[in-house]
Amino acid sequence: MTTHQTATTIDHFDTDIFKRQESKVQSYARSFPCVFERAENATLYDQDGHAYLDFLAGAGSLNYGHNHPVLRDALLRYISSDGITHGLDFHTRAKGDFLEAMRSHIFEPRGLDYVIQFTGPTGANAVEAALKIARKVKQRSNIVSFTNGFHGVTLGSLAATGNEHHRGGAGLSLTGVTAMPYDGYMGDDVDTIDYFEKVLGDASSGLDHPAAVVLETVQGEGGLNVASIEWLQRLQRLCHRNDMLLIIDDIQAGCGRTGSFFSFEAANIQPDIVTLSKSLSGFGLPFAVTLIKRDLDIWEPGEHNGTFRGNNHAFVTATAAIETFWRDEEFARSVQDKAALLTQCLRAIAEKHGKDLFRVKGRGLMQGIDCGSGKLASAVSRAAFARGMIIETSGPDGEVVKCLCPLTISHEDLRRGLKILDDSVAA
Repeated sequence: MTTHQTATTIDHFDTDIFKRQESKVQSYARSFPCVFERAENATLYDQDGHAYLDFLAGAGSLNYGHNHPVLRDALLRYISSDGITHGLDFHTRAKGDFLEAMRSHIFEPRGLDYVIQFTGPTGANAVEAALKIARKVKQRSNIVSFTNGFHGVTLGSLAATGNEHHRGGAGLSLTGVTAMPYDGYMGDDVDTIDYFEKVLGDASSGLDHPAAVVLETVQGEGGLNVASIEWLQRLQRLCHRNDMLLIIDDIQAGCGRTGSFFSFEAANIQPDIVTLSKSLSGFGLPFAVTLIKRDLDIWEPGEHNGTFRGNNHAFVTATAAIETFWRDEEFARSVQDKAALLTQCLRAIAEKHGKDLFRVKGRGLMQGIDCGSGKLASAVSRAAFARGMIIETSGPDGEVVKCLCPLTISHEDLRRGLKILDDSVAA
């Protein structure tokens, strides 16, 4: 079925139920007001049979596309054999297979030695666990986060999140976190690591000595800001010199999104703690973990827990994803190849429609166009939706049109989506 082709649908869902029963807090449905019914790889179909290229991919939760057949079939086999569904933190075969896949295909080839903490199923819960263990290890309460960072909307993770809109929903003061300027935040003439080091060393700066720093190497919701390799390396050295833990939030940028399994691999750094969620299950199933260097794992049994930390269905699909895509470098190379095409096409769009207005940002298959204003970026998103593509915005004012297509997208669909984006910018 081609983009926006219509097929006959027997049953038509009454959309009034969403207006009557769903909270006003909904957001994505406001931008894409239709009822979706099925999906395959990089394509969503609504109940009327219209096909939409998906350049949102569950906000980065579907790196391997919708309903990947290898992952789907593994899950169906597991369910049909009456495999454990919910297991708290019991030992199960599904969990053991996942742990072995992570050890063999992810940790050992990269020289990493993490233990895996199964948190509640959301990324925010993984971040909460990371902040708690850092404070417990260092016996200090302050955490440093960075401008435009996004780490979740539960109170601990929200305190580390910069966005005013989300922070305003807390209803109380958010404490225990100090914001520092991210790489490039203060312009090219200001070295923000130098600034951070200066306030760390000044007893009158007002900065309580942090237990840890937490950051994204590519700020997804913050507007596709990218920390340079040198900046990340200097930050790690600064942490080591000042007895602070380095926490990388790889919830959106991880699982291959930037062209390697972890987004920090290009910088050749080894964070003390890493958070993963979103595409970890590979199938859109809720799943989150906190990776902790072995010597930092000082939790008491049950000190941080969650009823749904044993989602065995997610273990099954995550294992299948790792064994399918991460046994060697072939998949990573394919992502890097598509990322190069994305960069080339986005730059051409920016050049064509106004290089003084539009600016390409991001890394890997996590790139977009800064349109200079949220109004213009939203108009581009609406124009793309009208042409059969789902693409969202990000940034402090929603000024960046963000491409988050599945990593498994075909070159044909990637080019077609970028043509739609070009036409939408023109419109």
